[in-house]
Amino acid sequence: MMRFLLLFSRQGKLRLQKWFTPISEREKKKIIRDMTSMVLARQPRSCNFLHWKDLKIIYKRYASLYFCLAVDNQENELLALEVCELDIIFNFEKAYFILDEFLIGGEIQETSKQVVNRCIESSDMLQETMEEYMSKPAF
Repeated sequence: MMRFLLLFSRQGKLRLQKWFTPISEREKKKIIRDMTSMVLARQPRSCNFLHWKDLKIIYKRYASLYFCLAVDNQENELLALEVCELDIIFNFEKAYFILDEFLIGGEIQETSKQVVNRCIESSDMLQETMEEYMSKPAF
């Protein structure tokens, strides 16, 4: 099970956070601080997997962002890296939607990028249809 997903910049600024288990705000801030300092301190050619407390931390750098996942020790690290491949630079609001297509309650539900892409395209088409419908005057 995934515990949390964090996206932060090379300067340590948090861009996105998704928590799959209930954690207090104080503990979230401590985890964010720990993750950013641990990941940013690593050498560029280091392994992308860390052990932290009783979790595995999987991270990947994409452009100027770090995608950081915390999973249980028995989870597959390579499968978790697939979830990290989210491009949120231009459509930030879609990042949560895409993430929710991959994950439900911290469990991976779908690994096919094509299936997720079809769901997103369907959602976009529905949204466009609703916007057209709402923009027409009602007589």
